[in-house]
Amino acid sequence: MSNRTESYLVGLVGDGVMPSLTPPMHEREGDVQGLRYLYRPIDLLELNLPAESVGKLLESARSLGFNGLNITHPCKQLVMQHLDEVSVDARRLGAVNTVVIENGRFVGHNTDFSGFAAALASGLPAAKLGRVVQLGAGGAGSAVAYALLTAGVRHLDLVDMDAARGAARAAELAGFFPDSTVTARTTAELPQLMPLADGLVHCTPVGMAAHPGVPLDLGLLESRHWVADIVYRPIDTELVRGARAKGCEVLDGGRMAVGQAADAFRIFTGLEPDPDRMRSHFLELVAAEEVAA
Repeated sequence: MSNRTESYLVGLVGDGVMPSLTPPMHEREGDVQGLRYLYRPIDLLELNLPAESVGKLLESARSLGFNGLNITHPCKQLVMQHLDEVSVDARRLGAVNTVVIENGRFVGHNTDFSGFAAALASGLPAAKLGRVVQLGAGGAGSAVAYALLTAGVRHLDLVDMDAARGAARAAELAGFFPDSTVTARTTAELPQLMPLADGLVHCTPVGMAAHPGVPLDLGLLESRHWVADIVYRPIDTELVRGARAKGCEVLDGGRMAVGQAADAFRIFTGLEPDPDRMRSHFLELVAAEEVAA
């Protein structure tokens, strides 16, 4: 147990964040480490505030003695203009999801990318990274693609419904990772791409409770493929279940959720979290939600 008596006050700013599992994950880890750790959702919808108010909320948090804020949709880009310092990776991604308040200064980080990188390393340590197909190149997809290339993926095929967005994202990532090949693709090309791929990563809303279904023909999956999903409500999406049934190694969306929370906890406190313990708690929270539903 830690002997530290310092307390931590942290918040989560975004639309519809009241049901987020991030606050209880942080608070439980703080409890186990012997910290006074309070984490509060700051829901823009509940407060009837526009996304542009994120700068004023940062100033209020500083005045009220907060140690930091997590930032989620729709403020991850907007918050950047209000920061004193931004990590290299967050600057490249053009998105910040973690702001620590240090000596009155706002310092921004992106733990979406680092959280997925940690999830991949711990959950699929033997995954082949020669060629990977990724479905979805939006906000979360950008962070995941960056993590994949940081992890050493040699050839990334980015498939997005918005061809212009996919092409722009691919060109940007190719500039950051000149030793890798990043190519924008269409869903029509999946039957040609999957036989060449080592793994598949899914970063669209398909499979969420409100958007049931699978993002591709499961017949394209082979047992040699590894499959990662970032959807975690439900934790066992149709894609995850289908991939397991095919004999694929699978990374469920909870891994990234825990990874980004663990990295944010480390940034806020300077202490090492226990990701396995946090994942166990996360799975408890998800199971309780499913029972309640």
